[in-house]
Amino acid sequence: NSVVFQETGPTMVGDEYSDPAIMNYLGARKTTMLGNNFSEYHVDDSPRLVLDKLEKIGFRVVTMTGVGQTLVWCMYKETDCIT
Repeated sequence: NSVVFQETGPTMVGDEYSDPAIMNYLGARKTTMLGNNFSEYHVDDSPRLVLDKLEKIGFRVVTMTGVGQTLVWCMYKETDCIT
């Protein structure tokens, strides 16, 4: 957990296919880096603040890993199933 508290923003929170309502809730802005053919959503908040916000709307951290100097959190939210 100590790594989370040391990290600062901005934080990448989604890709171009992410739920717009969740991105709006997080206050994310959609950007396309020069040379990329895809968009990403970013917020100025630290990962800890983003994780706290997502927890409030029902998401839970499933796992976390480091890729180079990047930290990645996988999250899950229960949904109502229609049978």
